Amino acid sequence: IRPGNQLFLDSVSVRSVLSQFDSVVGTIAWRRRYAIRRAAIVAEKWSGAFMNDDQVLLTLERLASLRRDVRRFRPDAVPAPLIDQLLRLADLAPSVGNSQPWRVVHVADPARRDAVRASFEAANAAAADLYDDQRRQHYRTLKLAGFDVAPVHLAVFSDRSGISGAGQGGGLGAQTMPEAYDYSCACMIMLLWLAAREAGLGLGWVSIVDPAAVTRCLDAPSDWRFIGYLLLGWPVEEHLDPELERHQWQSRTPFEARQFKC
Repeated sequence: IRPGNQLFLDSVSVRSVLSQFDSVVGTIAWRRRYAIRRAAIVAEKWSGAFMNDDQVLLTLERLASLRRDVRRFRPDAVPAPLIDQLLRLADLAPSVGNSQPWRVVHVADPARRDAVRASFEAANAAAADLYDDQRRQHYRTLKLAGFDVAPVHLAVFSDRSGISGAGQGGGLGAQTMPEAYDYSCACMIMLLWLAAREAGLGLGWVSIVDPAAVTRCLDAPSDWRFIGYLLLGWPVEEHLDPELERHQWQSRTPFEARQFKC
């Protein structure tokens, strides 16, 4: 950006530069991609799209508005250093009693991936049968996971062993609400989601699985509670609107419908 906030990197040139790196993988590639996306955010800030500084959206606000549950991925590998960086950032998430109860399992074994996918397909078929004919047909047209292409599979569990007071956090804040451990894991996943979006990656949180089946096939300890199965990778496409809204399943509703006073 030149002095006086004059834009020399417009949105068209940003997209052009980004496209040059779409097929490149490796540490150098993702660092360049990350830097260019950050430049795009700065460019948009000063592009004149906003009337004045008071109306400029914050980076976090922008990330939240563009976060999507991604189901369509490219098969390109995600560099291990980038995955490590994102998970370390997510590890800064708040947790009850500073317990940090999340346990992240990298699922690389094809057989275990197939077992999780089989659980999804069975649960997805059962979910479809809960709807009437028209709604069932609509449901079956939706793409609700990206098992077929996503290069990174992560299973997140909540380790509840600390609730007794023996582990990290000493059970603080969890005696009356042990589920606070699970909520802490959700906070971690949300932070990972935003961090991935900023890095140009897409993340999909799969909940249409049998938790017990996934826990068994991954040989997780009995006191770990399954929270979600995450698919991570470079998205095939990016949209301003949520996929379920775009495919006419459910639109967003006004914030006021979820705010109450007493």
